[in-house]
Amino acid sequence: MKAGIFDPYLDTIGGGERYAMTVAEVLLKKDWQVDIFWNDDKSKQKLINRFSLDISGVNFLPYSPRVNNLFGRYKIERNYDFLFYFSDGSIPLMFGKKNILHFQVPFKNVLRKSLKNSLKLKTIDAVVCNSYFTKTVIDKCLEIKSLVVYPPVDVEAFMPLKKENIILAVGRFEKSLTEKRQDILIETFKKMIDNGLKSWKLVIAGGCSADENKNEILNVLKNRAKSLPIEIKVNLPFSELKELYAKAKIFWHAAGYGADEEKNPEKVEHFGMTTVEAMAAGCVPIVQDKGGQKEIVEEGKSGFLWLSVDELVTTTLKVIQNNELSERISTNAIQRSKDFSKEKFYEKIYSLVEQ
Repeated sequence: MKAGIFDPYLDTIGGGERYAMTVAEVLLKKDWQVDIFWNDDKSKQKLINRFSLDISGVNFLPYSPRVNNLFGRYKIERNYDFLFYFSDGSIPLMFGKKNILHFQVPFKNVLRKSLKNSLKLKTIDAVVCNSYFTKTVIDKCLEIKSLVVYPPVDVEAFMPLKKENIILAVGRFEKSLTEKRQDILIETFKKMIDNGLKSWKLVIAGGCSADENKNEILNVLKNRAKSLPIEIKVNLPFSELKELYAKAKIFWHAAGYGADEEKNPEKVEHFGMTTVEAMAAGCVPIVQDKGGQKEIVEEGKSGFLWLSVDELVTTTLKVIQNNELSERISTNAIQRSKDFSKEKFYEKIYSLVEQ
């Protein structure tokens, strides 16, 4: 059996790319031939290093459904038993024997129901979204009923070690639709230090595809972090990132801070894979009360949600000062993370292939 996967954002390695490559891993385990439609096969090793996935068997095919003409696409795609495409905000015509279109982003201000889109959707067997937050937007825009397949998190790969006084944040150091807002976390931590917090440090980790020294976001963050107990870690190997998760007591996430999720849903976190990873490692998650994060964290049970900086400070201090609370939430967070395991993802993808 032969499968083709297309992710238009493969040059910026993040949660969507982990999702795409885990689909590839799922199919490889069933002895499928898996082709990634991308013109740079050097990306494969980067993806393996970053995500620690067993995808050495995939082929990188220099083909793009966004570039090839319609007849050329038909000639290529009709040979595939299964196509899994990630939308860039448009609806593609797909010519495989079974076609799945995936939405990572709630493209509210781009997608519309139209005769053209309705005809394209007839070539697609299922539309899949990464969260109910994304699904709500996509279904309303296109007047369809999509499915939700939560992103895969290898929760069994994470476990707590001896916890240290570390607050951890993880997110890309790159401009994207979703605003990660690490600047707000630095500002908040500085406020806490100025108000007397001692013996704690903030670690901000993330990926950067361009030259680190020329990254405007990174340079701003580094300047703001000067003279503070803040460490900024760039492009860590997966093993080192796991160790950070394992040692951190608290996980912060500020994606979407200041954004209106009703008007601009693309600017908030559409799901939150790093939040699940942190929970699997026993971190207490304190994350923005927006987007897909609300589907992961159960307020007061497996973590906390916040909107204002004052709420973030107050909740964080409550966790720092109450060991019993911290340990209880940590235990619950580990249990909750299992609801988003790779095994559950495998089952959902297998059902899409076989239905």
